Amino acid sequence: MAKRNEYFPQSVPHPGETLSEKLDELGMGPKEFAVRTGKPEKTITAILKGESSVTADMAVLFEDVLKIPAHFWLNNQRNYDEYLAREKRKAVIEEAVSWARLFPVADMVKKSWLTSGTTIQEKAAAMLSFFGFSSHAAWEDYYFKQQLKVAFRISLANTNEPYSISAWLRKGELQAAELEANPYDEKAFKEALPVLKTIMATHPANFFDQLQTICLSAGVKVVHTPCLPKAPINGSTRWLNDTPLIQLSCRYNRNDGFWFTFFHEAGHILLHGKKDIFLEKVEYSEKDKVKEQQADDFAVRWTLKEEEEEEIVAAAPLSEQDITSFATKFNTHPAIIIGRLQFKKLIPYSLGREFFEPVVFE
Repeated sequence: MAKRNEYFPQSVPHPGETLSEKLDELGMGPKEFAVRTGKPEKTITAILKGESSVTADMAVLFEDVLKIPAHFWLNNQRNYDEYLAREKRKAVIEEAVSWARLFPVADMVKKSWLTSGTTIQEKAAAMLSFFGFSSHAAWEDYYFKQQLKVAFRISLANTNEPYSISAWLRKGELQAAELEANPYDEKAFKEALPVLKTIMATHPANFFDQLQTICLSAGVKVVHTPCLPKAPINGSTRWLNDTPLIQLSCRYNRNDGFWFTFFHEAGHILLHGKKDIFLEKVEYSEKDKVKEQQADDFAVRWTLKEEEEEEIVAAAPLSEQDITSFATKFNTHPAIIIGRLQFKKLIPYSLGREFFEPVVFE
């Protein structure tokens, strides 16, 4: 985006206007000037009318005849060309205004994802810059029409909130670009899972730093992207080139949900390869529910296995001490147990609330 203190004139004359004034001053007509420069008269006439550009070769010829330096003509032409380009850009941004209004701009500015703009045109320009597109039509080609399927293989056209969702996904890409990861190593990622399970069980204050560092060493990028209004996404998995990206929102700010979502997304990486983009808890037309169930099953195995859950249920009624003992026995967190039993309506939601820990990102 342009700097705030840069000045762009409201209009810039074509160099043909300056040429016309100089020829009038000299009392020289277009035909004579064409003869003196060795250029066709129609070329000179086109320049005088502003229909053709002054090239470098012409600028040197003009210098010979008019004694005005070639760089003067070239600078004039460059300034005029830039002026035309900016006028065209203004039109593109104006066309993007209604598109930009569809995004939660105020919330994105509050989260520092966008720079604040005074006018809606400035906000539209900031939105295009955020996505890295030259026009809103290009955005639609990418997110709706899938014209670059190598990078984005699903259409958001049929989702409830494609604009908020696309912004959330884009922010994850920008966050991922700031991380350095080793080449993806499936074996290393699998070997990291037991270590990550222990971090889940203890949930230290720096849990996310540990999670992110361990995953980066195995070639997996993990980012936390806060939710946007109307984008109810728990997590997403996709491959950026040859690097898998896990993007987590932690929309409920509870450690049980955070870790289940992480292992769910890890399951997509290990089970489903590079060809799909998965958006957890978002319905879209191409969603493969079988793969979602497989990822859920994977997360169950790494958070609290079904046979472990059955053993806990069989010990009911459960005390807080029982929950803590089972969590230690199965190397999980008490909140995982409580959350699972509440989800299955095996215990009331009022029981065990004290075990849930907020997920704080530094």
